[in-house]
Amino acid sequence: MKTATRRLLTLVLLTALTVTGLSAPALAQPPDGDIRARIEAVPGMRVVGERPAAPGQIVLDLAYRQPTDHRHPDRGSFDQRLTLVHKSTLRPMVLYSNGYDLGPSPNRSAEPTQLLDANQITTEQRFFGTSRPEGSDWSTLTIWQAASDHHRLIAALKKVYRSAWISTGGSKGGMTAVYHRRFYPEDVAGTVAYSAPNNTDDQDDTAYDARLEQLGTPECRAAIKTAQREALTRREAMAERYGRWAEGEKKTFQIIGSADRAFELAVLRLPMMFWMHQSTDGCASVPPATATEDVLYAWVAEVTQLPVYTDQTLEAFTPYFYQLGTQLGYAQFAAPHLDGLLRYPGIQEMRAYVPKDIPLRFQAAAMADIDRWVRRHGSSLMFVNGENDIAVAEHFRLGAGTHDSYLFDVPDANHHISIKGLRPDDAERATTALRRWAGQAGTAAR
Repeated sequence: MKTATRRLLTLVLLTALTVTGLSAPALAQPPDGDIRARIEAVPGMRVVGERPAAPGQIVLDLAYRQPTDHRHPDRGSFDQRLTLVHKSTLRPMVLYSNGYDLGPSPNRSAEPTQLLDANQITTEQRFFGTSRPEGSDWSTLTIWQAASDHHRLIAALKKVYRSAWISTGGSKGGMTAVYHRRFYPEDVAGTVAYSAPNNTDDQDDTAYDARLEQLGTPECRAAIKTAQREALTRREAMAERYGRWAEGEKKTFQIIGSADRAFELAVLRLPMMFWMHQSTDGCASVPPATATEDVLYAWVAEVTQLPVYTDQTLEAFTPYFYQLGTQLGYAQFAAPHLDGLLRYPGIQEMRAYVPKDIPLRFQAAAMADIDRWVRRHGSSLMFVNGENDIAVAEHFRLGAGTHDSYLFDVPDANHHISIKGLRPDDAERATTALRRWAGQAGTAAR
């Protein structure tokens, strides 16, 4: 049977199943050379590897040539890394980003991919991982340039994948998906943003401080504050231990300045890290004031992820902190219960995380513009947040001009959430909207 005829019959079958409300069966895996050839035929695209794949799938690692500056495409270029999970060109495509590099498992299916039985393209963001323009100019690391990367990629791949496109991501990846929609609203049919902060005014962090006073029980909040005080009261021993660990692991603190400075910063961020990643059951693990040094240090190290503050980790995430310090903004937490124990004013500012030779100039209008667009013009947007997630103390809001969009809270949840974790009625509404956006309005739940 000729390829064109076979695809036509498959399309007719899918249409009939949709009309009758039945689920479409998994499509047969196409010949390897067919999809590879079509992808390699996309100008600027290279297949750089192939991964083991489940039956009915092909997983390709790709590199796509992007302009360093979309306003001046003649000023150099770089390879943006991608991973494609291909099922069928007749199925929807999910554009997924975690907001950083590709991560260890870029072929893992995002929730919308699973719900839609879709293809997936996972993107590494510019300046992260190996997707780095040459030179030391950071000025092209902006939300518009990154959105333009996605726009250009989608335009190229829509020649192969002509069904509906959905964008998604969690945390910074969710923010990335929304920023892309603001500048190129017609690129995809819908967006699902999980746990996406929306810091519209970087000078006002009172929403975060207020949220910290609402999470958990009064006893749990008091216990966390006591643990913070104890950590700084015993800071000489704690910082010395931190420094010994770093020396043994060949880690350094040149960017932040010292193990003591890094430890103070970690303790200030401790409540946020706790409520982002711990469940309410985690309150039982908070050490009391009488805890031994070993117990207290181990708990602080685990909750705050102390290795994050070393040069070796910060260097990999410099693009993230640069973005926070130039456009995205970041919360600085008030800590009156630590009065008399803090040594380093301004340690929570983004300048502390970024090497001094990289300039930071904050653009206060950037996030206000995104927020305004969502409320006045946003369409087919879905925001899913955890009720106990401090990261979304300032979250995206729907407005009078927002169309066909949704805001959901996962009950008693932190930063790690899913549509499946919603209340049953909300989960059904969210799934129905997602499938409608993807052109699967008549399909049964899988």
